Amino acid sequence: MPDLNAEIADRFDELADLLEIEAANPFRVRAYRNASSLLRTLPKDVDEMLAKGADLTDLPGIGDDLAAKIREFVDSGHLKALDRIKREVPPHLADLLHVRGLGPKRVHAVYHELGIDSLEGLEKAARAGKLESLPGFGAKTQANVLSELAAMTRPARRRWADVEPVANELERDLAAIKGVRDVVVAGSFRRHLETVGDLDILVTARRDSPVMQRLGEHGEVAKVVSRGSTRSTVILRSGLQVDVRVVPQVSFGAALHYFTGSRAHNIAVRTLAVKQGLKINEYGVFRDGERIAGRKEDEVFASVGLPWIPPELREDRGEIQAAMKDELPRLVEPEDITGDLHVHSDWGEGQDSLEALAREAKARGHAYIAITDRGLDAARLREQMQAIDALDGRLEGIRLLKGAEVGIREDGSLALAEDLLARLDLCVCVIRDHFDLPAEKQTRRVLAALKHPLCTILAHPLGRLIPDRPAMALDMDQILRAAARHGAVLELNARPERLDLDDHHCRMAHELGARLCISSDARSAGELGLIRHGVYQARRGWIGGADVVNTLPLAELKKVLRKA
Repeated sequence: MPDLNAEIADRFDELADLLEIEAANPFRVRAYRNASSLLRTLPKDVDEMLAKGADLTDLPGIGDDLAAKIREFVDSGHLKALDRIKREVPPHLADLLHVRGLGPKRVHAVYHELGIDSLEGLEKAARAGKLESLPGFGAKTQANVLSELAAMTRPARRRWADVEPVANELERDLAAIKGVRDVVVAGSFRRHLETVGDLDILVTARRDSPVMQRLGEHGEVAKVVSRGSTRSTVILRSGLQVDVRVVPQVSFGAALHYFTGSRAHNIAVRTLAVKQGLKINEYGVFRDGERIAGRKEDEVFASVGLPWIPPELREDRGEIQAAMKDELPRLVEPEDITGDLHVHSDWGEGQDSLEALAREAKARGHAYIAITDRGLDAARLREQMQAIDALDGRLEGIRLLKGAEVGIREDGSLALAEDLLARLDLCVCVIRDHFDLPAEKQTRRVLAALKHPLCTILAHPLGRLIPDRPAMALDMDQILRAAARHGAVLELNARPERLDLDDHHCRMAHELGARLCISSDARSAGELGLIRHGVYQARRGWIGGADVVNTLPLAELKKVLRKA
């Protein structure tokens, strides 16, 4: 079943959107949005908290009204306030919020100024040139609306992290069916692509196992598209398509290799097989029509003289050639990470205290974390540094580093006084504005920052947000070379909406000698776990543990941070 906290958060977000469309009190709107953010990071389900007698008003930002609404949803599965506003607005008005770039304020404008209350009406108005005359729009926004409406008709891809919970749930529930032996989610999900179009699940089971029947009855399934004895296709409530195949045990390894992909990788392996007089498909490895391998996936690779290749590398980007030469990298693993170098506390935009973050980091096996809040003035930052030093002096088993997230101005200078920069253990430099500068100007901006002797880390260098904002126009070859030359560390930001650097530039950075760190950019203690998504991305970029600075012990890391 869906996570209850997330369900309530979704309802609060929906309510906030509709209230903003109706130009409600902005403080009221913000209260719902803040409550939604809090619920998504709570370590416990609110129904369990209520059952134990917890007072929800003890939670930050939760007053009597919000606490009552949370309890209302826990008890009834509904919010009267949401039901009421839904009755007051046109039934399809909220669909306009799904058009990227509009948002509640612009939806308010098109509804109240032009009477548009559906996607069809929005498209007609955009094609007729009526949107550009509205306040806050213009010709560019109107063109973007048409582009986004066209994109909405194409099959959607979802962020890997958004698909993971239901993929794990299906894998777990299928494995619990009587007679089932193996269950693996294959495809792009297994290769840890940034986004996933659908799920391919492979199962081995006894003939009498009711796999397909139970799949169709699963609570997440909204529609059964097709059902057979060995293959079924279903659509989940989220709209995600899932294909489940029951394969013979003798073919499981071959099927796993085939359905993991990528297509280009599979073609390369099959081409290698043909040269050796073999045929490889989803049923096995064959010589002269006789199956010689395929029960296990490593048998498929061994049949053509290759070691097992990690799924993240299977993109036909040189992994076959590297495997033939026994030159595959030892890819970084989550347990290699020894600390986190980009963490936000409640001194800034984070939700948890310094001590709560430190204790959670220690529980996760970290030896150190860097507190890197943004937006603190000089006095506040000095006060925080003292607090970090005091806490660091009394905690055991975890060290706290003093840092700050510092903006890179349009001219490439850093938005923090030199004397404060010099007192920090590290400076996490970021671009926060002017994302649309021409490539030459944007590149000069980043290069200027990298030259600064106190620019320790260049965070989320591409500036993208998946799927909402594309990467900035940059000459990454110049930037990666400059980072290597000046000893600056490039961040792979592990937030699922960023995953920045991407896999291509991770590999490019390694080849050019630039150093990487993998950071969670956590806004709460619970989000420290996001760092694993960065590890998956790094693996796709051929990155090993030795390529990542926050796999180092603290003493060695400090030398890197000092650019020693």
